[in-house]
Amino acid sequence: MPRAGQSHRFTRAISRKPARSCVDGIRAVDRGAPDHSLFQEQHAAYVAALETAGVSVTLLEPEEAFPDSVFVEDPALCLPEGAILLRPGAASRAGEATTMASALDNAFETVRHLEVGTIDGGDILTTETEVILGLSERSSHEGADALGRILADWGQSLRVADTPDGVLHFKSDCAILDAETILATPRLAASGAFSDYRVIETAAGEEATANAIRINDHIFLDDRFPQTADALDKAGYALVPLNISEAAKLDGGLSCMSLRF
Repeated sequence: MPRAGQSHRFTRAISRKPARSCVDGIRAVDRGAPDHSLFQEQHAAYVAALETAGVSVTLLEPEEAFPDSVFVEDPALCLPEGAILLRPGAASRAGEATTMASALDNAFETVRHLEVGTIDGGDILTTETEVILGLSERSSHEGADALGRILADWGQSLRVADTPDGVLHFKSDCAILDAETILATPRLAASGAFSDYRVIETAAGEEATANAIRINDHIFLDDRFPQTADALDKAGYALVPLNISEAAKLDGGLSCMSLRF
């Protein structure tokens, strides 16, 4: 069973500066190429917010060979027992895990490797009581079985759920707010994936705000979505709104840009 606090209590993180090649990053809908200079500024503000929240950040240099490498959450999973190098499902990202190996070896005594299948870290939600993997175009049944075997070695079990059609990652549609509460889009909430939790739904038209992150006592939130922010504020959460317009052009969100542990 995951240890208490692991879902949102963090002291360290790994992040990577956006590469100039980010203009060639994957996106489902072309909203224009990200502006590299602006992306750098927004990423620096994101790292500063992590540090203000009490997290010591290891900041990695850009990996020009991998346009999407700023999204460090996808090639790895960090848990109290150790780290797992994953196998991202997009062909252009297949080598990204190797670029994370040194940083993870420096941070963890134990680093395991997913040997078969594919899994993007953006499909994994860790709560206080379980690890949930949402199957998607990037995360396969074979990968789920392999991840389940690693977690079993650490005394944990994996719950497999479905990611809504047309959604890139499971965590595109959900985030942990506290031990009992999930922020989720209406479409994911309706699936029953969180029947054991209290769910706060995103406002209509603000589905992208579901990719928030709880960092110690604060909720990091995309600053484009006022109705959902108002609902979370009224629910008593301390919010840190951040501008991530350039990451969003690559279907990226707040959780994608750091590995937190």
